[in-house]
Amino acid sequence: MARESTHYDKKSLRLVQGKSADLAELALDCVAMATAFGGTIDIGIEDDVDEPSPTQRVDAALPERIRRRIAELTVNVSVTTEIVTADNGGQFIALRIPRSTALPSTSDGRYLIRAGDSRSPVVGDDVLRLANERATFPWETQVVVDVPFDQADRAKVTGLVTRLRLSDRVKATVKEKTDVEILDHYALGRDRCLTNLGVLCVGRQTDRNRLGTAPVVQVIKYDADGNKVNKLVWDDYALSPIEMIEAIWTAVPEFRETYEIPDGLLRSSVPAFDELVVRELLVNALVHRPYTQRGDIFLNLHPDRLQIVNPGRLPIGVSPQNILHTTVRRNDNLARIFHDLKLMEREGSGFDKMYEVLLSQGRPIPELREGADRVEVTVRRRIISARAIDIMAKVDAAYQLRQREKICLGLLAQHEALTARQLTDALELSDVDTLHSWLGRLSEFGLVQSAGKTKSTRYFVTPALVRDLQLPATTTLQTIEPHRLQALVLEDLRRYPDSAISEIHDRIGAEIGQRRVKRAIDKLVKNGQVTAAGDRRARTYRLAG
Repeated sequence: MARESTHYDKKSLRLVQGKSADLAELALDCVAMATAFGGTIDIGIEDDVDEPSPTQRVDAALPERIRRRIAELTVNVSVTTEIVTADNGGQFIALRIPRSTALPSTSDGRYLIRAGDSRSPVVGDDVLRLANERATFPWETQVVVDVPFDQADRAKVTGLVTRLRLSDRVKATVKEKTDVEILDHYALGRDRCLTNLGVLCVGRQTDRNRLGTAPVVQVIKYDADGNKVNKLVWDDYALSPIEMIEAIWTAVPEFRETYEIPDGLLRSSVPAFDELVVRELLVNALVHRPYTQRGDIFLNLHPDRLQIVNPGRLPIGVSPQNILHTTVRRNDNLARIFHDLKLMEREGSGFDKMYEVLLSQGRPIPELREGADRVEVTVRRRIISARAIDIMAKVDAAYQLRQREKICLGLLAQHEALTARQLTDALELSDVDTLHSWLGRLSEFGLVQSAGKTKSTRYFVTPALVRDLQLPATTTLQTIEPHRLQALVLEDLRRYPDSAISEIHDRIGAEIGQRRVKRAIDKLVKNGQVTAAGDRRARTYRLAG
C-alpha cells in the first residue's frame, strides 16, 4: 500500500464533487506541499487502499475546475491536473504541485507547510524565518567564495569521486562521468567554479575558512560534578563534513568504552555508546544544520550521557513531538551525497534507527529538546533493563520484525505494561487509532498481548515468551549447581584478580548465599585452581599460576 508522506497524499473524490465538496480544504494541502518540496495528491483513492474503485469514473471537466479554483484560493501555487486510469480500470485525478520558488499562501493570507503525512500552520516569527530560508537558489548551490575547479583540493576530489564510484547507491551512468561532471551532478560546481557545497566538501582549507559557516566541532568531557576535564576541537577547517565523522569517532576513546552486564551465569560486554547511534547523531548534526548560521557543534560527554548541541532550530514543520514521523531536509544536496556514500538514509529514518538500536540495548529513547537558537539531543549511557536485551536479541533471531514492530516491542520490554495512551505518547503519535500500524504483527506472532478496551487497553510482552524462547530466569542463580558456581567464580577472578569474597559475591549475584560462594572458593583453593593472600579479614583471591 502506498504510504502518505511529505511528497504524496490521497483524497476521496467526495472532497471535490457533490454536497461534501471542500476545495478550500484541498487548497490548504496544495499550499503546504508547495511550501515544502512539492508532491502529488491522488484524488479518488481512499486512505486504506492503493487503487480507486474499478467502476469509478471522473467527470472530464472536473480536473480543469479544480485547477482554476486552486488558483483562485492560493497565492504562488501552481498545479496541474489529469485523469489517470488505474490498472483495475478505475479513474482518479492526479493533482501535481511543484515546489514554489516564492513563499506560497492561501488567498486569505495563511501559510502552511507539509511535514511527513500532515500539514502544519506557519505563524508569527516562523513566517519570516521561512521566507529567509526560502531562497530561489539554496545556500548549497550559491557561489560565495570564487574558487575555480582547478583550485579544489585534488586529494579530496579524488577521494570523494572514488567513494562515489564504488558505492552501489550511485547509478552506473553517474559513475561513467568525469570527475568534473560528477561534481556538477552533485551540485558541487557551477559555471566551472565550486559552489558553497563544493567548497565545503572538496575545497582547500583556506577556502573553507573563508566560507564563514563551515562546521567547527568541540568534544568536551565532564566529570560527575560537571567540571570540564578534557577537550578536543576541530576548528582548523582542514576536514570536510564527510571526513569529520570518521575523525571524531576515531579520536574520542570514550566512544569505544564498554562495560559488563549479567548474562546468565556469566557477563557480557556492551558498548557505552553504540557506534551506529554516535555516527547517526554526528550525521544529523552536520547534514541538517543551517549553514547560513554560525555556531559550533558541541559533543558534551558526561559520565551518564552524551549530549550533542547543534546551532540553529529544527526545520519548520519539525518538532520534538513529531521527529519520528516527519521528514524535512534542510540541505538536500549534502544529504544526497551522504546518502550515496552510505553515511545516512536519505528519507529521515535516522531517529527511527536510533530508537531501534537503543531500545534493543535496553536503553532509554533519545531525548530531543529545541531551544531558541539550538537543538539538543541526549542519549543515556545506562541500561534500564538487561532483561529487555535478552528479549530483543532472541526475538530478532526468531522473527523478521519490521522496524516499527521492533521499536514497539523494545518499549514494552522495558516496562511491565503500557496503556494505549502511554504507548501512543512514547511513539509521538497523534491518536490511539494510529497505533495499530506500529504494533503490526506482534499480537499475531504471540509476542505481545493486550487487555482492556480503547485508550485504557494495556499492552504487555507475552509472559510465556520467556519460557518459549528459553530466556534466563531470574531465579537461576538461587539454585545453581556447585560445579557451575565454581565456573562462575573462576570466570569472575579471571576478569577481576585479587578480589575479596564480598566483591566476588556482589558481582556474580547477591541472590546466592555468601556461604555458598565461600564454600565454592574454598573448594577451588583446595583443588589448587585459586590461591589466597592476606589475613582473614583482608583476604583476596586470584587464579593459580
